Amino acid sequence: MKRILLALFLFLVLSNTQAAIYPKELIAKTIEKANKQIGLKPITVTATICPRSAGGAHDFYSEGDYWWPDPANPDGPYIQRDGETNPENFVAHRLAMIRFSDIVGSLASAYKLSGQKRYALAAIPHFRAWFIDPETRMNPSLLYAQAIKGKATGRGIGIIDTIHFLEVIKALEALKSQMSADDYIGCVGWFKEYTAWLTTHPYGLAERDALNNHGTCWALQVAVFASFTGNAGLVDFCRKRYMQVFIPNQMATDGSFPLELKRTKPYGYSLFNLDIMATLAHVLQVWDWKMADGRGIQKGIQYLLPFIQNKSTWTYPADVMYFDQWPIAQSCLFFAGIHGDTAAMNTWKKLDHFPTNQEVVRNAPIRNPILWHSYSNL
Repeated sequence: MKRILLALFLFLVLSNTQAAIYPKELIAKTIEKANKQIGLKPITVTATICPRSAGGAHDFYSEGDYWWPDPANPDGPYIQRDGETNPENFVAHRLAMIRFSDIVGSLASAYKLSGQKRYALAAIPHFRAWFIDPETRMNPSLLYAQAIKGKATGRGIGIIDTIHFLEVIKALEALKSQMSADDYIGCVGWFKEYTAWLTTHPYGLAERDALNNHGTCWALQVAVFASFTGNAGLVDFCRKRYMQVFIPNQMATDGSFPLELKRTKPYGYSLFNLDIMATLAHVLQVWDWKMADGRGIQKGIQYLLPFIQNKSTWTYPADVMYFDQWPIAQSCLFFAGIHGDTAAMNTWKKLDHFPTNQEVVRNAPIRNPILWHSYSNL
């Protein structure tokens, strides 16, 4: 009986022209995930406290991924091993944030697909726990992210950790009609505070000016958060930055990202930055914009698509870690597809939409495409 009901449900969903762009397996798995997550309780930063954190119980804390104990001085400051993740570093808050994003993203997607209020109602306690409840809410700042033992209690590059709030925003937008006015306003207020911190604190300003994927991640967060909170001026600032800074300074004439290719994970970082750039181009409504020499998001897609379709043709060194786990259903392909690139869309449909590797998930913040098939209002 369950299979019959699921088949009927999928038939009704897929008859919707917007839903028809999604593979049947994606829709079915999204509903399946939402059904498993519907009873899960919220877990926020207050659930786990790291004794190494210089912050309080409500402060997000993480440690730099590529920093390790110094064999020559085991009790001294950590040293860097670029691209090599230290499994002993504290990641509980990051995992809680990813869990939060995953749960509300799945529930909101299931609600958009089915219209069933039970999915929306199950998501609301998670929003309240993270942004409203004084006992469990996270402080709207990131003073203690990506700390390094013996070197820093927090760093501006830690701002990249909140890239997983992007789909929290999209879930809030999808579920607004099912939330109380007070709850929704409370969430908007939290993101107003956080966006103000991102755009005024020295950590935020340093990340804004970062030359590689950190700069694009700052702009994507600010663009999405500012759109959600009604700050058209900041959205326009990000649009200008995309056209005047990111494409001119980060993209080569062939569509590659030289700064990412220099890293010890050139393939993964190229995919990640293109995903972020493509999301920016979609959100900011500049998909068809390009420079006089042809550089723009479509040039970036053209460069990387062949290496996604056939990774064996990759001409740069293999990543030092996780090379075999890429690619997945990259969000850059999805956005290219809904903007008319048939080859990108067909490739996206064939790839893995539900990765389980923790490092891959960390670097794939756009995991619920159903929430993104619309433009910003600003």
